[in-house]
Amino acid sequence: QVQMMESGGGLVQAGGSLRLSCTVSGTNFDDLPMGWFRQAHGREREGVACIGRLGRSTSYASPTKGRFAISRDNAKNTLYLQMNLLEPEDTAMYYCAPVTYYLNCSPPIRTNWGQGTQVTVSS
Repeated sequence: QVQMMESGGGLVQAGGSLRLSCTVSGTNFDDLPMGWFRQAHGREREGVACIGRLGRSTSYASPTKGRFAISRDNAKNTLYLQMNLLEPEDTAMYYCAPVTYYLNCSPPIRTNWGQGTQVTVSS
């Protein structure tokens, strides 16, 4: 079974930066387009950014474009999300998961979500 373990979240001031990591096990990581998703309190889970198998193609949700950068290191089975210029509206639990295609960056309907990592941005 595919397992994801997210890390790197924390509490930061608005305008600060964080780098999230997602380590994937139980599958051939380089076969999988991947995505980052987030769920704020009381809201639906939403797509943040997605990336193709080789890390050459990416897509971003409009609120994060220009501030966030998704990347991957296939040799380490790890997905990253560099978050800059963080805003209070970025506060959410962040999850990673495989996607079918990097341009289809909506939350998968059936996924064994990991524990997530909490990002909290104060004003």
